[in-house]
Amino acid sequence: MAGLSLTQIRKTYGKVEVIKGVDLEIEHGEFVVFVGPSGCGKSTLLRMIAGLEDITGGELKIGDKVVNGVQPRDRGVAMVFQSYALYPHMSVYDNVGFGLRLKKTPKDERDAKIREAARILQMEHLLDRKPAQLSGGQRQRVAIGRAIVRQPEVFLFDEPLSNLDASLRMDMRMEISKLHRDLGATMIYVTHDQVEAMTLADKIVVLNGGVVQQVGSPLELYHRPANLFVAGFIGSPKMNFIDVTVEGGDNVSLRLASPVMATQTVPVSGSGVKAGDRLTLGVRPYDFRLMEDGAFSGTVTLVEQLGNETIVNLALSNGQHLIVALDGDTECSIGQTLKVGFLPEKAAVFDTAGVHLQR
Repeated sequence: MAGLSLTQIRKTYGKVEVIKGVDLEIEHGEFVVFVGPSGCGKSTLLRMIAGLEDITGGELKIGDKVVNGVQPRDRGVAMVFQSYALYPHMSVYDNVGFGLRLKKTPKDERDAKIREAARILQMEHLLDRKPAQLSGGQRQRVAIGRAIVRQPEVFLFDEPLSNLDASLRMDMRMEISKLHRDLGATMIYVTHDQVEAMTLADKIVVLNGGVVQQVGSPLELYHRPANLFVAGFIGSPKMNFIDVTVEGGDNVSLRLASPVMATQTVPVSGSGVKAGDRLTLGVRPYDFRLMEDGAFSGTVTLVEQLGNETIVNLALSNGQHLIVALDGDTECSIGQTLKVGFLPEKAAVFDTAGVHLQR
């Protein structure tokens, strides 16, 4: 297995630059997830690592070897696509071992690798079936098995669970996580689903417009987002943003006010911030509480009772909406007025450039 090093990686199509100088270090054995909205460049970056897209500029190293001009088959990587791409006329056994046959791997060695992959993925009982006889989750396991038998240095996954229903996606997430633990392999996984990113990753790379916005652990990105984009993208339901004005403060806290919010003191460094500055306050739905003297008062416009939690949409006096996550037993109705407050130590404050002000 091997780590990867990306130095000022760029990709252009004509005059359009889609990957804009990515610097990234991936350690041996890490599970790294590229996440971001559609069109952010995450799949393009993965395909550049695989060798399926040319690198316009920069240097890509796998292990100690620069691989910019190396053919995909010689890079020591194996890729699992969103499409299973199985041969319908072949059995699972033959689908998993097809690449080994092309390499003229001896039959006994090929058989041992196929059966070991089947054991790891718990699909020994499926080896004689054809793809048409398999569920979506089983087909995806076959595609992963085809990658395992190659014994690559790096596994690449391009939105492999997008075609599965919610229940199967959860099952496959657990299987991929277990596979990572069992193999100790370096894995890079692309998804637009931030829940997948949070549950699978050792390290998340958030991309937007071909630019890395932040790299960090799932909880680091959740609790200490670098900017407004990361704060709004990571977390479900997403963070609420309120325009506020600085009334005063010092090096340890700021007093913030808004037409829709009672003045609040938030523990954040006021260095470089002065009274009258316009900032953005971010509060996650799960950090709100029902309070008689809460900072916000709003009218309930939507209630989603999910059993373990109740998601409430509150309309404020200026027409802005807050998403509030309350206890599952909370009873409220559309048209009702609720007062909610938040935990100041959990709030985030962003400057006019959208950068997170640190505590």
